[in-house]
Amino acid sequence: MRLTTRGRYAVTALLDLAVQTSQQDSAVSLSDIAKRQSISISYLEQLFSKLRKRGLVTSIRGAAGGYNLAKPLNEIDVMSIISAVDESVNAMQCEGRGDCQGGAMCLTHDLWCSLSNHIEQYLKNITLAQLLDMENVPAVSERQHSSTKDFSIKDINTITLSNSEANPA
Repeated sequence: MRLTTRGRYAVTALLDLAVQTSQQDSAVSLSDIAKRQSISISYLEQLFSKLRKRGLVTSIRGAAGGYNLAKPLNEIDVMSIISAVDESVNAMQCEGRGDCQGGAMCLTHDLWCSLSNHIEQYLKNITLAQLLDMENVPAVSERQHSSTKDFSIKDINTITLSNSEANPA
């Protein structure tokens, strides 16, 4: 089984959206998510296009635009997010076809099939609401939120200093 960055980033971005939605009433911009989670905006745009098509998020255009969750937190499970971005949690080399050993089923086919089913069931039973309640989520979210604020203030100070140095009085 290989869960690529596409699936991981989609879950991370939706959890970030869930955290921000619980703290504010307005839509959340992809640029804010990108800063907090260190994911490129263009990659998030691709993911959110798929998430919107699957009915997991809604978008709002304009200056105050961004994204909102389309369903309550307890109705969005991790497996739905992963599936929405065309990811799989299939641990079988043959992807379930049964042709893993020269066109025939391998000796461990049932083991990997069972593992895939367990992983899928586990992820179907974990919702965004449950992720929000996990022990480390509030502390990590606070750290990410405050580090993006600090970064913005440093950038403004640096720009101000650079301008005053370029135009001495």
